[in-house]
Amino acid sequence: MKPIGVFDSGVGGLTVVKELLRQLPHEDIVYFGDTARVPYGIKSKETVIRFSIENILFLLKHEVKFICVACNTVSSFALPEIKNHFKIPIVGVITPGAREAVYATQNKRVGVIGTKGTIKSCAYENEIKQLDPRVKVAAVACPLFVPFVEEGWLNGNVVKSVVKYYLKPLKKAGVDTLILGCTHYPLLKRLIKDEMGENVALIDSAKQVAIEVNNILASEGLLRKEGTGKHKFFVSDNPEWFSSLAERFLGRPVRNVKRVSNV
Repeated sequence: MKPIGVFDSGVGGLTVVKELLRQLPHEDIVYFGDTARVPYGIKSKETVIRFSIENILFLLKHEVKFICVACNTVSSFALPEIKNHFKIPIVGVITPGAREAVYATQNKRVGVIGTKGTIKSCAYENEIKQLDPRVKVAAVACPLFVPFVEEGWLNGNVVKSVVKYYLKPLKKAGVDTLILGCTHYPLLKRLIKDEMGENVALIDSAKQVAIEVNNILASEGLLRKEGTGKHKFFVSDNPEWFSSLAERFLGRPVRNVKRVSNV
């Protein structure tokens, strides 16, 4: 059976990989992190599309059967365009998360947190409105969350203060459902939950993407049902940095990360 291909601008997509490993333990996975060109959020739409096409072409060299775009920026800006370039099934992180939020909300008030680029794109809001026009969406950019996660600042007074500051407008808006619209954010889930309260449902896009991948592979007859999956990790720069962070994201050591320069 061919592997699942996953790409992201850096390490955040490993939260998607973690869910794929949990839900699809028999599947082989090839991951590519474009660490030489991160972050994507400050790039133009045309550049993000070009990078994404190059990343997919790299994964196709490994004969993947499916592409998972584990990057909110690419999913926000480029997904329709890159889908038009390839016949292979491609899934992003926006639609699965938005669909689950619409299903989960009781009071029709949904919050979204993400990077500045994702929030500015209104991708989640547009997707939610398509699914249910009655839902009111409150969106807040939380730019400090990514560096906190990458520096390992997952607790403490400084992080708690910033979490409280960012989430204040969402609490004021009375949302009962909150989308974690960046793949780094699940590592801060406990602090976010503590601040928002137990009655607010947190939607982890990574978890929803893995469910979507599972469903599509099953419907296409591409699901691997036995054996232990093998996992390969590639980056465009700094494999040592990636390896150290990958252990934090996956909860286990990641060795033999390979640097590729011909993406």
